[in-house]
Amino acid sequence: MSAVSVQSSVLRVLRVVVIVALVAATVLPFVYMLSLSFVRIDDLLRDPLRVLPQLDRITTETYRAVLASEEDGGYGFGRFMRNSAVVAVAASALTVALVVPASYALTRLRFAGRSQVSWLFLAVYLFPTIIIAVPVFVGFQVLGLGSSLVGLVIAYIALTVPVSVHMLRNYLAGIPESIDEAAVIDGASRFQIMTRITVPLAMPTIMSTALYSFMIAWNEFLFALLFLSAKQDLWTVSLGLTRLADGQEVSKTVLMAGSVLLTVPIVILYGVAERALTEGLTAGADKG
Repeated sequence: MSAVSVQSSVLRVLRVVVIVALVAATVLPFVYMLSLSFVRIDDLLRDPLRVLPQLDRITTETYRAVLASEEDGGYGFGRFMRNSAVVAVAASALTVALVVPASYALTRLRFAGRSQVSWLFLAVYLFPTIIIAVPVFVGFQVLGLGSSLVGLVIAYIALTVPVSVHMLRNYLAGIPESIDEAAVIDGASRFQIMTRITVPLAMPTIMSTALYSFMIAWNEFLFALLFLSAKQDLWTVSLGLTRLADGQEVSKTVLMAGSVLLTVPIVILYGVAERALTEGLTAGADKG
């Protein structure tokens, strides 16, 4: 057997080993978290290393306790999830509404400083989020938006627009301009070209942009803490989870149930839109 064949065989084995290790490192903690969310605290204390609970000992009391309102003796996660859903949907929808025309202008229109403007969208990521968070919050307080979901949505849009523009701009740059020119000859306006031709062609990347924005808005903690810490009725699910984690009397099974409620919506969205997301991210990485 030649050295090349040996090397290829070793690499194939290592590839499988690495994939299995990565899958195990990703899936097993989630499975254990999901398992703990369906067991009673006394069962956990009796057998803390058990990965899968006994079928006759499975309970949904932890989820009922997490989702129930505080008036009913729960932790109010139902309201927190509703707030997060409103913020995430609004932020992702508005981000897409802003990113599509901005990316189209950067790839199709000719104006002075176009290249500089394009790269300035990414300049915000030269600074850590913690540096810009406090000035943004103070500015929003002056405007009267500092303790509201509306202000939080605007802050999330500012976080997600730069990367989203970069993703979509790279994709649109790969669409031949001859398509636009043919549409102009047929009498189409710029708006008609963008909405009837560009948007359908770029739908995979637009989907990935919307999912990226939703994920950021659903999981983000720092801005949510600054904007909403004084108004518990407006808390998002990430803030609600910290309340469970810091609670001295909150059982770990309840904490795991809250963690599952934070994680599962994103997992479901990614599972449903996996193909569109993969195509969009790959296409956005083709051109620099």
